[in-house]
Amino acid sequence: MSHEHVTVAEEEYLQMLFWLYEANLPMTGANLARAMQLSAPTVHEMIGRLERDGYVTRARDKSISFTDAGRREAEEVTSRHRLIERFLTDTVGVPWDEVHEEAERLEHAMTPRFEAFVRASVGDAATCPHGHPIRVGERVAGVPLADCEIGAEVHVLRLENEAEDLLHYLMDAGVGPGLEGKVSVSDDEHVTIAAPDGSEHTLTRSVAETVTVRADPSPPPRTAIPAEQLVLGKDRYGR
Repeated sequence: MSHEHVTVAEEEYLQMLFWLYEANLPMTGANLARAMQLSAPTVHEMIGRLERDGYVTRARDKSISFTDAGRREAEEVTSRHRLIERFLTDTVGVPWDEVHEEAERLEHAMTPRFEAFVRASVGDAATCPHGHPIRVGERVAGVPLADCEIGAEVHVLRLENEAEDLLHYLMDAGVGPGLEGKVSVSDDEHVTIAAPDGSEHTLTRSVAETVTVRADPSPPPRTAIPAEQLVLGKDRYGR
């Protein structure tokens, strides 16, 4: 299948499936429905279309896998999305907590000519403003901030859930990719990063589950954020 045959709806689903794949979360209809805040019948119908069009396969246990064509399309739309986010932030000046939804509107209509312009504009930028690799497959390993012990030195790598209301919360808290500091509070309710400049950045523990960091000492790696963290956006799904 060529890019011209992929519908906008199929691209949306392939991109969300790739988000589950990158996060090491099970690629299932149930997780897809939860993440996209859609009904099970709606998701089941679209998965059937993706299967008929040759983008995914389904196993007996209902798990979903990409075909080669599906993986290629998923990677392409994901890369375009992240590229546009970086362009809008660095070149246009859109704040990083507002850029995700704008990129959603543009990614499906990007022409090869415009994509070449955007790539030239962002130069050697390696990630989107939320820390995800533009060249998919170059994801840096990390651990959830919520798992880090008091006293751990941390460097924020990425924000796993890009629902806009959550990004607003993180922006207000001053927590974004590149933030460095030491975990000064970690209890049942909150996690706080104390930065070298004396500022403190406090998140609820549930949000700290979605912030990936490099830590020293590092807790054991964990392959998946909790299922309840698949959705944090009020109006739209998060990635």
